[in-house]
Amino acid sequence: MRFLYLLFLFTITSYSFSQDITSNTFGKGISILARDSSFSLKFGARFQTLYEATYTEDSKNYTEQLSIRRWRLKFDGYVYNPRLVYKIEIGLSNRDIGDQQPRIILDAVLKYHFNKNWTLWFGQTKLPGNRERVISSQKLQFVDRSNVNARFNLDRDVGIQLHHEDMIGNGIFKQILSISMGEGRNPTSPNVGGYNYTGRLEYLPFGEFTSNGDYFGSDLKRETTPKLSIGATYDYNDGASRSRGQLGSDVLGAQNNLINNNLSTVIVDAMFKLKGLSIMSEYIDRQGEDNIAGFGTGTGFVAQAGYLFKNNFEIAGRFSTIKPDDLNYSAINEEKEYTLGLSRYIVGHSLKVQTDFSYDDFPLAENQFKFRFQVELAF
Repeated sequence: MRFLYLLFLFTITSYSFSQDITSNTFGKGISILARDSSFSLKFGARFQTLYEATYTEDSKNYTEQLSIRRWRLKFDGYVYNPRLVYKIEIGLSNRDIGDQQPRIILDAVLKYHFNKNWTLWFGQTKLPGNRERVISSQKLQFVDRSNVNARFNLDRDVGIQLHHEDMIGNGIFKQILSISMGEGRNPTSPNVGGYNYTGRLEYLPFGEFTSNGDYFGSDLKRETTPKLSIGATYDYNDGASRSRGQLGSDVLGAQNNLINNNLSTVIVDAMFKLKGLSIMSEYIDRQGEDNIAGFGTGTGFVAQAGYLFKNNFEIAGRFSTIKPDDLNYSAINEEKEYTLGLSRYIVGHSLKVQTDFSYDDFPLAENQFKFRFQVELAF
């Protein structure tokens, strides 16, 4: 934290004495290239200011909160050789850091393009899991991700990933293999159980999306021809110690190897875009080998669609449902969520205003109405 304070102080001090003109563009970060081309750096910052109000139907309880949902610093570029790329992302808001252990580092990963179609990743970053999770929180179609993602996503982990892609006719076939620790980000204790193994396949039958549009919400590029990406992931967490694999609370007994639950997760997802229309859907099934209380197992489904008008307003709808596999053991509740969203993209996902209204239906708990309003700024 002292380093971040000094960096901020240096930036303010420098600005007070000079106002250099830069060729950098808003939303693209601040880029630096060494004179001898031995390294490059792009620095960016972003934050989300969120207002959230919740009304509980039966008890008529009303709560509201205004907070900084996310506050991030991002660094990326290359070192030594343009084929050796790095990415660093730091989260500074309370919800970024977490309540139990400080987890400031989000991403710290090296990516080596050792062949035209092959890339090796090493470090901490997102696992190749469900599409909604891999999409940056800056580039979402709604104020935040769905409840299905909150319960079943794979999140970040420390390890290695091997990425490969090739052409099949006019389509593109992508494969990712990952071996990671399985404990989530910023682990401070020795590995519990075994490793985490992840494999993902993606097929894009009509070729690449414009500007990697299969990994940001809304059809901001207004694809002139149909674009489709279909993905499938299988993840096996050998001896998981946390209730949701890489996330959640430590399950009693797991840290001391008194229990040893193996979690397996199957994910199928798709993204479609055409002329302002965007559709995304995901199905996730997470199971444990033994019915051990405290683990979040079950299935989830989410489908969402939106249309971007020519004035850059977008209206979108989302439905999601969660079903625990066994209410006696699973740490999650049965739930259905209906969401209607409205967004105004001022400068793409770098400057936007979003709002959504949700109804959460809990068969075994009180139903809720939720309203959210958020402003995103990123440079």
